[in-house]
Amino acid sequence: KIGAGVYATISDLSKGFQTTCNGGFLVGKNGAFLIEAFNSVAGASFQMAALRSVTGVPVVGALNTHWHYDHSMGSSFYGPSGVPLWAHAASAKRMVEEYSPMQGAKKETVLAPFLKRVREAKSDLEVSHAQSDVVAMTEVFNSANASQLGLPNRPLDPAKLPISIDLGGLTALIEFYPGHSGTDIVVRVPGQNVVYTGDLLFNGKYPVCFDEQVNVLAWCESLKKFASLEQDTLFVAGHGPVCGQKGIAAAREIFDDIVEQAERMYRKGIPVEQAQH
Repeated sequence: KIGAGVYATISDLSKGFQTTCNGGFLVGKNGAFLIEAFNSVAGASFQMAALRSVTGVPVVGALNTHWHYDHSMGSSFYGPSGVPLWAHAASAKRMVEEYSPMQGAKKETVLAPFLKRVREAKSDLEVSHAQSDVVAMTEVFNSANASQLGLPNRPLDPAKLPISIDLGGLTALIEFYPGHSGTDIVVRVPGQNVVYTGDLLFNGKYPVCFDEQVNVLAWCESLKKFASLEQDTLFVAGHGPVCGQKGIAAAREIFDDIVEQAERMYRKGIPVEQAQH
């Protein structure tokens, strides 16, 4: 519990991999709202059980902060539970495009292009990066094949955000912040200075940037907006512990360094695509 009716669900990987990201839930007098579906039905079910341990009010909805598997593969839990699933309007399409082809496919076929990168790597650093991608994609494959896709049925048009949710004595804002995946939705509780950032914040961890729609400069702007909030704001990161503004400052330092290094390489004559990479 991090506020009045405000809860964070923090994954502890030492207890298993039913969840690997963070989430939470909001509880008002008239309704409750869940944040994230995690990477398994067991994870989403656990969070519902945690909610029910503190309230019996109706659940008005659940939200996937973005389409990535560790936040969405448990989504099929919500439909049979009668809970509307909210997400960015493009999330369902991205899930179908990326995860449907993996279901029932041979693991070696899915991993082949990533294993090829390991073989063709030209330095120990490239080998290390490529091998870590193989590990990550193996986890994605296993999760996709252990789950039934549950697609959001409450699409959120980013052009029409923010919107507010009144749960009865507790109001939350649903907002679009670009950067990590192209589908990043943030939940903010302004009355209590709490923000559920999704993967726009990795607290104490290096940010994951594998999505083809990642936009580092937009991500920097989103972090800048977080930094402009009240000094006592609590941030529920997508990964890592709950933090304050120091966590935002640390994340901004990482991105500032990335931008600085890329610009420096470009000024020295390195082709822009290589400097960007």
